[in-house]
Amino acid sequence: MASATEGAGLSVDEESPVSQKREERLRKFRELHFKRNEARKLNHQEVVEEDKRMKLPANWEAKKARLEWELQVDEKKKDCVARGEDYDRVKLLEISAEDAERWERKKKKKNPDPGFSGYAEAQLRQYQRLTRQIQPDMENYARQREECGEDFHPTSNSLIHGTHVPTKEGVDRMVEDVEKQIAKRSKYSRRRAYNDDADIDYINERNAKFNKKAERFYGKYTAEIKQNLERGTAV
Repeated sequence: MASATEGAGLSVDEESPVSQKREERLRKFRELHFKRNEARKLNHQEVVEEDKRMKLPANWEAKKARLEWELQVDEKKKDCVARGEDYDRVKLLEISAEDAERWERKKKKKNPDPGFSGYAEAQLRQYQRLTRQIQPDMENYARQREECGEDFHPTSNSLIHGTHVPTKEGVDRMVEDVEKQIAKRSKYSRRRAYNDDADIDYINERNAKFNKKAERFYGKYTAEIKQNLERGTAV
């Protein structure tokens, strides 16, 4: 009996490490399964967020930063109004000298008129300037779309050439715009050619411009004095 009991006890002792290893493996398997599910969930969330970002406009970040800045400005304005202070004055006090110098340099670099660089560029600038002034008439647009039907978007088989009759308001607007362009061109001035026979009363080009301005404003008052000095009869 003793030997049988000892044999049974020995078998239990032998099975205990095996069951412990099995439980350890099952625990690790459950942990790996949980981590895999967690990684799958996080990966799905990242894919959804990336898809949202891809569908946003290209300048979304700039717009978002602009909106946040505008909200901050509105809050500051409200605080200044509540305290009875001038927002513009408070804003200028918060600007550092380095920022002010940097903004001033950026303003100087900006040149709204790059000058003449070619006929194609000049024509493009003229076209953009004229089209910016056009205000579309959406009611007339919708009416013409209903009247033309499918021919509103012509194809190679459409025969609508010469069928459009402009309105009187459109013609008057075009005439007014052309007259404005003519009046504007009449004010243009080109660089005058140098006259070799003209009197030289300047030391450089800047001084010549100053003398022309002085002559234009005060020439009629100093003409007699100038003539006397030239003749040598001045008192």
